[in-house]
Amino acid sequence: MATRILLAEDDENLGLLLTQYLQAKEYKADLYRDGEEAWEGFQRKNYEICVLDVMMPLKDGFTLARQIREINNSVPILFLTAKSMKEDVFEGFEIGADDYLTKPFEMEELTYRIDAILRRSKAEPARDRKTFKLGKYTFDADSQKLVSPEGEKKLTTKESGLLHLLCLNKNDVLDRNEALKNIWYDDSYFNARSMDVYITKLRKYLRDDACVQIMNIHGKGYKMLVQE
Repeated sequence: MATRILLAEDDENLGLLLTQYLQAKEYKADLYRDGEEAWEGFQRKNYEICVLDVMMPLKDGFTLARQIREINNSVPILFLTAKSMKEDVFEGFEIGADDYLTKPFEMEELTYRIDAILRRSKAEPARDRKTFKLGKYTFDADSQKLVSPEGEKKLTTKESGLLHLLCLNKNDVLDRNEALKNIWYDDSYFNARSMDVYITKLRKYLRDDACVQIMNIHGKGYKMLVQE
Protein backbone atom coordinates (compact mmCIF):
# COMPACT_ATOMS: atom_id res chain seq x y z
CA MET A 1 0.00 0.00 0.00
CA ALA A 2 1.28 3.47 -0.91
CA THR A 3 2.11 5.79 1.97
CA ARG A 4 -0.71 8.35 2.36
CA ILE A 5 0.60 11.89 2.87
CA LEU A 6 -1.30 15.01 3.88
CA LEU A 7 0.38 17.91 2.06
CA ALA A 8 -0.65 21.43 3.12
CA GLU A 9 0.90 24.09 0.86
CA ASP A 10 -0.70 27.37 -0.24
CA ASP A 11 1.75 28.08 -3.08
CA GLU A 12 -0.19 26.64 -6.00
CA ASN A 13 2.80 25.96 -8.25
CA LEU A 14 4.93 24.41 -5.50
CA GLY A 15 1.99 22.40 -4.20
CA LEU A 16 1.26 20.87 -7.59
CA LEU A 17 4.94 20.21 -8.22
CA LEU A 18 5.36 18.44 -4.86
CA THR A 19 2.17 16.43 -5.36
CA GLN A 20 3.23 15.25 -8.81
CA TYR A 21 6.71 14.38 -7.61
CA LEU A 22 5.45 12.41 -4.60
CA GLN A 23 2.95 10.53 -6.75
CA ALA A 24 5.71 9.72 -9.24
CA LYS A 25 7.64 8.23 -6.30
CA GLU A 26 4.58 6.05 -5.56
CA TYR A 27 3.28 7.95 -2.53
CA LYS A 28 -0.40 8.84 -2.20
CA ALA A 29 -0.37 12.62 -1.63
CA ASP A 30 -3.46 14.76 -0.99
CA LEU A 31 -2.86 18.48 -1.52
CA TYR A 32 -4.65 21.10 0.61
CA ARG A 33 -4.19 24.79 -0.15
CA ASP A 34 -4.82 26.29 3.29
CA GLY A 35 -4.72 25.21 6.91
CA GLU A 36 -8.47 25.04 7.40
CA GLU A 37 -8.95 22.79 4.38
CA ALA A 38 -6.08 20.58 5.58
CA TRP A 39 -7.64 20.29 9.05
CA GLU A 40 -10.94 19.14 7.56
CA GLY A 41 -9.09 16.63 5.37
CA PHE A 42 -7.12 15.26 8.31
CA GLN A 43 -10.34 14.54 10.20
CA ARG A 44 -11.84 12.69 7.21
CA LYS A 45 -8.91 10.45 6.24
CA ASN A 46 -6.13 8.43 7.82
CA TYR A 47 -2.68 9.78 7.01
CA GLU A 48 0.70 8.23 7.76
CA ILE A 49 2.54 11.57 7.72
CA CYS A 50 1.68 15.28 7.49
CA VAL A 51 3.83 17.75 5.51
CA LEU A 52 2.77 21.25 6.54
CA ASP A 53 3.78 24.65 5.20
CA VAL A 54 4.22 27.03 8.15
CA MET A 55 2.82 30.17 6.48
CA MET A 56 -0.70 29.48 5.17
CA PRO A 57 -3.96 31.46 4.99
CA LEU A 58 -6.92 30.81 7.33
CA LYS A 59 -4.83 28.58 9.59
CA ASP A 60 -1.02 28.54 9.77
CA GLY A 61 1.00 25.34 9.97
CA PHE A 62 1.78 25.66 13.69
CA THR A 63 -1.89 26.12 14.59
CA LEU A 64 -2.82 23.18 12.39
CA ALA A 65 -0.14 21.00 14.00
CA ARG A 66 -1.44 21.86 17.50
CA GLN A 67 -4.94 20.79 16.48
CA ILE A 68 -3.60 17.56 15.00
CA ARG A 69 -1.65 16.83 18.18
CA GLU A 70 -4.81 17.29 20.28
CA ILE A 71 -6.38 14.25 18.63
CA ASN A 72 -3.33 12.33 17.38
CA ASN A 73 -0.01 12.17 19.20
CA SER A 74 1.67 9.70 16.90
CA VAL A 75 1.25 10.81 13.27
CA PRO A 76 4.60 12.28 12.10
CA ILE A 77 4.72 15.97 11.16
CA LEU A 78 7.27 17.62 8.89
CA PHE A 79 7.24 21.42 8.51
CA LEU A 80 8.09 23.34 5.35
CA THR A 81 9.23 26.88 6.14
CA ALA A 82 10.72 29.81 4.27
CA LYS A 83 12.10 31.11 7.55
CA SER A 84 15.44 30.21 9.08
CA MET A 85 14.97 31.82 12.51
CA LYS A 86 15.74 29.48 15.38
CA GLU A 87 12.58 30.56 17.17
CA ASP A 88 10.47 29.00 14.40
CA VAL A 89 12.43 25.76 14.56
CA PHE A 90 12.10 25.58 18.35
CA GLU A 91 8.36 26.30 18.20
CA GLY A 92 7.90 23.52 15.66
CA PHE A 93 9.70 20.95 17.80
CA GLU A 94 7.84 22.08 20.94
CA ILE A 95 4.54 21.42 19.16
CA GLY A 96 5.72 17.92 18.32
CA ALA A 97 7.29 18.16 14.87
CA ASP A 98 9.49 15.29 13.73
CA ASP A 99 11.52 17.32 11.23
CA TYR A 100 11.51 20.46 9.09
CA LEU A 101 12.79 21.64 5.72
CA THR A 102 13.72 25.22 4.88
CA LYS A 103 12.71 26.44 1.42
CA PRO A 104 14.08 26.17 -1.17
CA PHE A 105 14.92 22.47 -0.97
CA GLU A 106 15.62 19.58 -3.32
CA MET A 107 12.71 17.23 -4.01
CA GLU A 108 14.95 14.26 -3.27
CA GLU A 109 15.65 15.63 0.21
CA LEU A 110 11.93 15.78 0.98
CA THR A 111 11.41 12.10 0.14
CA TYR A 112 14.59 11.20 2.03
CA ARG A 113 13.28 13.00 5.14
CA ILE A 114 9.83 11.41 4.78
CA ASP A 115 11.32 7.91 4.54
CA ALA A 116 13.62 8.55 7.51
CA ILE A 117 10.72 9.80 9.67
CA LEU A 118 8.55 6.81 8.75
CA ARG A 119 11.36 4.39 9.59
CA ARG A 120 11.80 6.04 12.99
CA SER A 121 8.08 6.06 13.73
CA LYS A 122 7.77 2.34 12.95
CA ALA A 123 10.71 1.61 15.26
CA GLU A 124 9.42 3.90 18.03
CA PRO A 125 8.98 1.19 20.72
CA ALA A 126 12.70 0.40 20.48
CA ARG A 127 13.51 4.06 21.14
CA ASP A 128 12.32 3.67 24.73
CA ARG A 129 15.30 1.41 25.38
CA LYS A 130 17.87 3.04 27.67
CA THR A 131 20.47 0.36 28.47
CA PHE A 132 22.86 -1.12 25.90
CA LYS A 133 25.69 -3.63 25.83
CA LEU A 134 28.54 -2.45 23.59
CA GLY A 135 31.35 -5.00 23.63
CA LYS A 136 32.86 -4.79 27.10
CA TYR A 137 30.98 -1.55 27.81
CA THR A 138 27.51 -1.01 29.24
CA PHE A 139 25.83 2.30 28.47
CA ASP A 140 22.95 3.64 30.57
CA ALA A 141 21.30 6.62 28.89
CA ASP A 142 19.26 7.56 31.97
CA SER A 143 22.27 7.85 34.29
CA GLN A 144 24.51 9.02 31.38
CA LYS A 145 27.18 6.48 32.39
CA LEU A 146 29.47 4.34 30.27
CA VAL A 147 30.71 1.41 32.37
CA SER A 148 33.54 -1.04 31.63
CA PRO A 149 35.59 -3.45 33.77
CA GLU A 150 38.13 -0.65 34.19
CA GLY A 151 35.61 1.76 35.68
CA GLU A 152 32.88 4.17 34.65
CA LYS A 153 32.73 7.39 32.68
CA LYS A 154 30.09 10.03 33.37
CA LEU A 155 29.01 11.54 30.05
CA THR A 156 27.76 15.04 29.37
CA THR A 157 24.18 15.47 28.19
CA LYS A 158 25.20 15.89 24.54
CA GLU A 159 27.67 12.99 24.68
CA SER A 160 24.99 10.76 26.19
CA GLY A 161 22.33 11.91 23.71
CA LEU A 162 24.59 11.27 20.73
CA LEU A 163 25.68 7.84 22.00
CA HIS A 164 22.04 6.95 22.65
CA LEU A 165 21.14 7.71 19.01
CA LEU A 166 24.11 5.66 17.82
CA CYS A 167 22.98 2.76 20.00
CA LEU A 168 19.41 2.94 18.69
CA ASN A 169 20.85 2.76 15.17
CA LYS A 170 23.54 0.19 16.04
CA ASN A 171 25.11 -1.35 12.91
CA ASP A 172 23.00 1.01 10.80
CA VAL A 173 23.52 4.57 9.56
CA LEU A 174 22.62 7.42 11.91
CA ASP A 175 21.53 10.28 9.67
CA ARG A 176 23.66 13.38 10.35
CA ASN A 177 20.73 15.81 10.16
CA GLU A 178 18.61 13.63 12.42
CA ALA A 179 21.33 13.70 15.09
CA LEU A 180 21.80 17.46 14.79
CA LYS A 181 18.10 18.23 15.10
CA ASN A 182 17.55 15.76 17.94
CA ILE A 183 20.43 17.08 20.06
CA TRP A 184 21.38 20.55 18.80
CA TYR A 185 17.93 21.45 17.35
CA ASP A 186 19.63 23.06 14.35
CA ASP A 187 21.71 21.64 11.48
CA SER A 188 23.90 24.73 11.02
CA TYR A 189 27.54 24.45 9.95
CA PHE A 190 28.73 25.46 13.43
CA ASN A 191 26.67 22.76 15.13
CA ALA A 192 27.81 20.17 12.59
CA ARG A 193 31.43 20.91 13.46
CA SER A 194 30.56 20.71 17.15
CA MET A 195 29.01 17.27 16.63
CA ASP A 196 32.19 16.06 14.92
CA VAL A 197 34.08 16.98 18.11
CA TYR A 198 31.64 14.93 20.19
CA ILE A 199 32.02 11.95 17.85
CA THR A 200 35.79 12.15 18.38
CA LYS A 201 35.23 12.14 22.16
CA LEU A 202 32.99 9.07 21.99
CA ARG A 203 35.59 7.25 19.90
CA LYS A 204 38.14 8.01 22.60
CA TYR A 205 35.86 6.65 25.34
CA LEU A 206 35.29 3.41 23.38
CA ARG A 207 38.81 2.92 22.02
CA ASP A 208 39.81 0.12 24.41
CA ASP A 209 37.49 -2.37 22.69
CA ALA A 210 38.22 -3.08 19.02
CA CYS A 211 34.77 -4.67 18.70
CA VAL A 212 33.17 -1.21 18.91
CA GLN A 213 33.84 1.34 16.17
CA ILE A 214 32.18 4.59 15.10
CA MET A 215 32.59 5.11 11.36
CA ASN A 216 31.99 8.18 9.19
CA ILE A 217 29.62 7.42 6.30
CA HIS A 218 30.42 10.04 3.67
CA GLY A 219 27.47 12.25 2.79
CA LYS A 220 25.13 10.48 5.21
CA GLY A 221 26.24 10.37 8.82
CA TYR A 222 27.73 7.82 11.20
CA LYS A 223 27.55 4.11 11.86
CA MET A 224 28.45 2.42 15.13
CA LEU A 225 29.63 -1.11 14.38
CA VAL A 226 29.40 -3.52 17.29
CA GLN A 227 30.64 -7.10 16.88
CA GLU A 228 28.42 -9.34 18.97
